[in-house]
Amino acid sequence: MTRTTDFLMNLRRIIKLHETLLKNICEEYGLTLIEANIISFLYNNPGLDTARDIVELRMLSKGNVSQAVELLIQKSLLKRTPDRTDRRVIHLTLLPSSHPITKAIEDSRICFQEELFSGFTSEERQLYHQLNGKIIENTKAAMKRRELS
Repeated sequence: MTRTTDFLMNLRRIIKLHETLLKNICEEYGLTLIEANIISFLYNNPGLDTARDIVELRMLSKGNVSQAVELLIQKSLLKRTPDRTDRRVIHLTLLPSSHPITKAIEDSRICFQEELFSGFTSEERQLYHQLNGKIIENTKAAMKRRELS
């Protein structure tokens, strides 16, 4: 296999591992995968609290996010709050009833990282995060160049 194939396959494996851990939470709390993703996103990204943020940063479809947000509101796990300065912007807030789920998500995140970085020294983890940061910036720049073409 080529290095590109290995790289892309590993990205898919990492995503699959993450989804497997989230699916366990879904089963336990009666959630869909997208609902768990939304709760996870809001929990892990304070200040990024709109459906637009979720769509852009998790690369999920607008319609699916909208539908899942509605279901989470009906399940009393989430509430909507209009922005004080721009009524078109709606902020999403996790309600206290979501705390058992966010605790499970936090435990899952720790397990995920332990699995991924098993056998890494702290220096290797640090180097990974530095290199990954460069890959993220290079990817953003490449995507931006292609959008402008």
